[in-house]
Amino acid sequence: MAKVNIALDAELVVEVMVLAGVGNPQDAVEAVVRDYIARGHRTEARVAGRDEPHRTGEIVPPEPPQG
Repeated sequence: MAKVNIALDAELVVEVMVLAGVGNPQDAVEAVVRDYIARGHRTEARVAGRDEPHRTGEIVPPEPPQG
């Protein structure tokens, strides 16, 4: 896998290290990027699932409110 080197504000990286509970900057940044990608995939899946009945013409009752 190709590697990319970037410069980041040290305070930001330390904050991520603390929040993610990891001990080195590389793992902290990778954790943030992986989380961001996973969140995007979950959002895409939810939007696709919500749009599916419109695409197929199928009538599906709405989900009950959560919370």
